[in-house]
Amino acid sequence: MATKIRLSRHGKTHRAFYHIVVADGRAPRDGRFIEKLGTYNPIADPAEIVLNFDKALNWIQNGAQPTDTARAILSHKGVMYKHHLLKGVKKGAFTETEAEAKFQKWMEEKEAKIAAKRSGIDEKARTEQKARIDAEAKINEDRAAEIAKKKAAAIDAKVKAAQEAAAAKAAEEEAANPKADVAEAPAEEAKAEEPKAE
Repeated sequence: MATKIRLSRHGKTHRAFYHIVVADGRAPRDGRFIEKLGTYNPIADPAEIVLNFDKALNWIQNGAQPTDTARAILSHKGVMYKHHLLKGVKKGAFTETEAEAKFQKWMEEKEAKIAAKRSGIDEKARTEQKARIDAEAKINEDRAAEIAKKKAAAIDAKVKAAQEAAAAKAAEEEAANPKADVAEAPAEEAKAEEPKAE
């Protein structure tokens, strides 16, 4: 039986989520499997990998063949490197403590890279959010200035209309008053002439 370590697809359409499984090479992709080793979520940034390290290493040492994607995941988590170091220990290239020291050093470097990537992503997200907030604040200020300008224009128009109405009313009163003055003047003259006639 050809045993393979491969991915079994789960999740929704366009939202893939994979189980890392050990299965018979003849079994269908999402069909029967021997053992589940972990999960892989490629949608997250960076991708989330949950893996049972010891079980995966045991299966690799027992001859299970990983697919290309599964090999990349196992390499990322250090299973393939640990397998390589254990082969070197078997051949007598170095001792087990040296192998463990090399592996720990490699894991620390890997964790530092992952932490740097996460902090870079977080920093990028913060700067993008700050830029978005600044852009919204600028839009709000522009909108407030435009509204204030419109309100000032409306107030100016009301004041101008009130002034025009007052001027028109004053003009009407002036137009009505001169006629009254002209009408009163001949009446006064007639009164003044009447006493002279007597």
